[in-house]
Amino acid sequence: MGLYDISVKDMKNADVSMKTFEGKVLLIVNTATGCGFTPQYDGLEKLYATYKDKGFVVLDFPCNQFAGQAPDNIEKIDSFCTLKYHTTFPRFAKIDVNGEKESPLYTFLKKEKSGLLGERIHWNFTKFLINRQGEIIKRYASAVKPEDIAHDIEKLIA
Repeated sequence: MGLYDISVKDMKNADVSMKTFEGKVLLIVNTATGCGFTPQYDGLEKLYATYKDKGFVVLDFPCNQFAGQAPDNIEKIDSFCTLKYHTTFPRFAKIDVNGEKESPLYTFLKKEKSGLLGERIHWNFTKFLINRQGEIIKRYASAVKPEDIAHDIEKLIA
């Protein structure tokens, strides 16, 4: 099974095939609105605005598994991100990234690219960079700022 065989839920709980993003360079991020890393939304939006016309997309997956830092429903999360950080990239339904109810997307991502401490996602704003063929190129820890990923994105969109 590959990335494009997976479906995720959009904000209205409708299925979205990852095949929709085939041929794009993707940055998949598990996010939270009450986290110390939440200001990274600014950097994510800057990356998206800079590279979206070259086939780059940020995919935002809110997750409340880490210290309850995304407790609101998806409508409130979307409103917060849109109003405070002016985000325009796709946002999806809240998911689990670890455990029994984890999203199949994250099962795939973690299996393909472990972090320094193994497969498990350890906090909000873990990022996965995927090339146009659906291959995971790199996994970034939460503390890695979006602007520090720009050079890797530029290599893939060239």
